[in-house]
Amino acid sequence: MRIVSFGYQTWGRKTLQALIDSEHEVVLAVTHPASEHAYKGIWSDSVEELAREHGIPVHLTERADAETIDLVKRAEPDIIVVNSWYTWMPPELYLMPPHGTLNLHDSLLPKFTGFSPVLWALISGESEFGLTVHRMDEQLDTGDILVQRSLPIGPTATGTELVLAGMELIPGALREALSAIESGTAVWRPQDKAERTYFHKRSERDSRIDWHWDAVDLERFVRALSEPYPRAFSYYRGEKVEITAATLSQARYGGTPGRVVVQEGGGVVICGPDAHRGGNLGLVVTRVRTADGAEHDGAEFFARGGYLTDAPR
Repeated sequence: MRIVSFGYQTWGRKTLQALIDSEHEVVLAVTHPASEHAYKGIWSDSVEELAREHGIPVHLTERADAETIDLVKRAEPDIIVVNSWYTWMPPELYLMPPHGTLNLHDSLLPKFTGFSPVLWALISGESEFGLTVHRMDEQLDTGDILVQRSLPIGPTATGTELVLAGMELIPGALREALSAIESGTAVWRPQDKAERTYFHKRSERDSRIDWHWDAVDLERFVRALSEPYPRAFSYYRGEKVEITAATLSQARYGGTPGRVVVQEGGGVVICGPDAHRGGNLGLVVTRVRTADGAEHDGAEFFARGGYLTDAPR
């Protein structure tokens, strides 16, 4: 089959590499120019460079505009494959090829449509996550499902570890999907829209800790927001501090959410609902990072006690 690839960053590059390794012909690679879209470090691999290394024509664009649609039409693809594309694709484009457009989404649809699905799955306490290959339609991540693969979420997994593990599902899932389409054996499964959950794009506000959450949830929250993602943060004595490592307490603690005391080898933060009743576990903060980038031991940093707050005070 003749394939046009739309993608960006490491997800898009992984998908393009899988297409190159297949027996299909990649006739055009469409990607965004290098920009602020990219996360620093491990997520910023170039789709453009990979395509040029293999002699594949490249089109750089921020959106699927008239020029993009014309180039895709002239490439005469049998199918379009999309992974990590940041702007809207019109029906004129995704319905153009005879086999339509496949989108790769890193969740077990219909759950976790939208943005940062792996991080939200970990934060939400899911036991598994995965990858879905589905047909693109008029809504976001709602088209009929062709292939799904899942992985467990371990008790100590970080968000970064899960994202990397999920990327390793791309080659096999994509190979299975394209083989089924080419052989005429594809079985499409409509999504149950009543089971759909949507999660919005994350911003700095979404990394701020709410000390009214249960300690179990907060410990997952800290693990989910691992490098290179914006870390979980709060304010201590008027300054922003990032919580980079934490565990659950052994004892139960009572008082006001956000109060921090030195116990159990770190700074134990009172947290959770009805904290005044003393029935909740605390979050033992073992490592913090200050605004100057310095890392500190939790017990030493919180030696003076006090409160962690949701704004400078």
